[in-house]
Amino acid sequence: MAPADESRIDIGSDADLVHARQMGREMANELGFSRTEATLIATAISELARNILAYAGSGQIAVSRIFENGRDGLVVVAVDTGPGIVDLDAAMQEGFSTAGGLGMGLPGARRLVDEFDIESEVGSGTTVTLKKWRRSGG
Repeated sequence: MAPADESRIDIGSDADLVHARQMGREMANELGFSRTEATLIATAISELARNILAYAGSGQIAVSRIFENGRDGLVVVAVDTGPGIVDLDAAMQEGFSTAGGLGMGLPGARRLVDEFDIESEVGSGTTVTLKKWRRSGG
């Protein structure tokens, strides 16, 4: 069975976070990622969903298959219309948190994936895009 091209989930509660993790893990498994890689993807999704809940209250996560330069991968896009991030450089530092957490969300997610991009505008929201490439040999 061919994997779905894209799956989306609205994030507004802890239950949605769990569903988003499962969605990412299932798509990673369908695409032949190793169990370890699928866990890394699920963990990165969890970090993004936690940030959405903590800072914006709600948002959306989309997971889709990507094929570039002869490589299979997954792309995860987390979008919210929250307050935005005033200082992106600070937000990307380990231990930085304005919500009283451990400050591992964005830097932690960045460490778990191959490519990381973040765009944020104060008053408009934040979009985080992650890419994880499947290693040859699965």
